[in-house]
Amino acid sequence: MTSQVVLDPRTARLLPWLVAVAFFMQTLDGTILNTALPIMAVDLGESPLRMHGVLIAYLITVAIVIPASGWLADRFGTCRIFHAAIMLFCFGSLLCTQVDTLQALISARVIQALGGALMMPVGRLVVLRAYPRSDLIRVMSFVTFPGLIGQLTGPTLGGWLVEYASWRWIFVINLPIGLLGAYAAHRLMPNLRPVLATRFDGVGFMLFGAFTLSIILGIERLSHDSRQAAGVLLAFAVGALVLYVLHAARSQHPLFALSLFRVRSFSVGVSGSLMSRLGSGAMPFLTPLMLQVGLGHSPSVAGMSMIPLTLSGMATKPFISGVIRRFGFRTVLGCNTLVQGGLICSMALVGSQTAWWLIIVLLAMIGVANYIQFTAMGTVTLIELNDRQASGGTSLMSVVTQLSAGLAVSMAGALLVVFNPGDGALAQPSVMGGFSMAYLCLGTLTIISTLLFLRLPRKV
Repeated sequence: MTSQVVLDPRTARLLPWLVAVAFFMQTLDGTILNTALPIMAVDLGESPLRMHGVLIAYLITVAIVIPASGWLADRFGTCRIFHAAIMLFCFGSLLCTQVDTLQALISARVIQALGGALMMPVGRLVVLRAYPRSDLIRVMSFVTFPGLIGQLTGPTLGGWLVEYASWRWIFVINLPIGLLGAYAAHRLMPNLRPVLATRFDGVGFMLFGAFTLSIILGIERLSHDSRQAAGVLLAFAVGALVLYVLHAARSQHPLFALSLFRVRSFSVGVSGSLMSRLGSGAMPFLTPLMLQVGLGHSPSVAGMSMIPLTLSGMATKPFISGVIRRFGFRTVLGCNTLVQGGLICSMALVGSQTAWWLIIVLLAMIGVANYIQFTAMGTVTLIELNDRQASGGTSLMSVVTQLSAGLAVSMAGALLVVFNPGDGALAQPSVMGGFSMAYLCLGTLTIISTLLFLRLPRKV
């Protein structure tokens, strides 16, 4: 139970803008780097095909820290944590502008991710606690829309910045927005704290964090031809997960209750989301890289090519609810997952002779399938949870989303190296075989995940 807070009219009007700006920064930063990686690789003296560590470092950190966000906000107050999150994000962005090596950039991205991991969950928590239920849909719709704008503009803006300025400007633009947001947080954000403090499952947090870190790094090590190290890390991940299950079964207040998985729609939604997102999660990384490294397009063109992927999905939004009501989650997810996997596999057919308009149409179709998939999976995962389970279920779903994104990028990077062991120089048509095999493998995994969604009850 939280202390009651009555917002004054000015704060009630401006607070959604503050949270919306944080969502915008987070989603913009999550997509803006994808088109910049090849040019960054040249500047840092690295292979473009091995730059996915920059994305993975951010995704791993966010996945590990998210489970602690709610407890930190309850322990220290939402205002303090939200303000500290923005300042950490800005500090990490500043460090990213000064680095000269890939290792230094990855370290700076970890600091940046510490802030990013707290901004969105704490911002969402404040909205849930500060506004009456009657206003919640309106406020949440307003808050999340800038996130879609950030996702839409990120790849194009990143392409323009690296082509006409410098990749370091990708991080510079975070600073004025972030500092303004930190000032606004200090003035506007209510410092909500619960009346009764909850106990944090530190052991569960460490075990689940060890599992998350080990499984993503284990797959990532395959791209460095370190198969022995990869095997050790993956074995460690399995061990950490087993220990977490044993701990959660005996703990009175585990990080994520095992009882969640007794709800079939939740267990199917989480497992299906983890597997089916491997293909769609790799698309924002693989496609701009392929267009530049394999087909020789400029960063700005590669960035603009991603607009149909997001825009077509957003255009699908008004129709999704009606489709799900008409056919049900089981049918929609079963059919859409097959289509989504087939479309990702079809990216393997793209080559130097493929018409540009055909690539755009294909990406737009993938965008529609992705949006249907994400909406249906997000809804069916939580639809049967009761009020007591909702908080833990929502948190675990957020972690799985980040974990699947990290696994997708790790797997895509590993596949590129396995099927193309060369140096990956820019505009090198010979690497297209590696991209084709990566799309085929990831698309096939997506198709296989259809079997998971067929376990959904017919009534759901």
